[in-house]
Amino acid sequence: MGYKSANLIGSYSAQGQYNLAVFSSITHLGSEPALLGFILRPTTVPRHTYSNIKETQYFSVNAIPASLIQQAHQTSASYPREVNEFDAANIIPTYKSGCPVPFVAASPVQLLCKYVNEYLITENNTIHVIASIERIYVQEALLSEDYWIQLDRGDVVAINGLDGYAKTELIERFPYARP
Repeated sequence: MGYKSANLIGSYSAQGQYNLAVFSSITHLGSEPALLGFILRPTTVPRHTYSNIKETQYFSVNAIPASLIQQAHQTSASYPREVNEFDAANIIPTYKSGCPVPFVAASPVQLLCKYVNEYLITENNTIHVIASIERIYVQEALLSEDYWIQLDRGDVVAINGLDGYAKTELIERFPYARP
């Protein structure tokens, strides 16, 4: 229920086939070490993102700006394995030096992640994938003086349900709460 983060996961297979898919289940799991997790629907049908991550261990997580919501949503379609969703959804990829993982060029926040572990959730046959955050790339305009990332400066959206996209706006930022 409620708003969830809207992200595109970019991955590649051992054969060099690129994949891009929208995810709304990515959550921060900790800072020391830096971890995140996401839920993968049951593998009763091919899950190219999952296959790619298992083969190569690396993937990108890219925040979705409002200007990209229609194309980002298109990546949720069930394309055949040989179709590159970057091309199918008309999303421009970008690459970091020495890194074969595709990132979304228009994304103001990009993470390079490495597969760590997974847990089967038997109640609904979903998989909770755990990954380490290896690198963070942020547009400088989003950073405050203390390096806090203000996502609304990048016009980053949230997802409501499976197919609703919403703008975000910072209301207030509070100092660390103490008793």
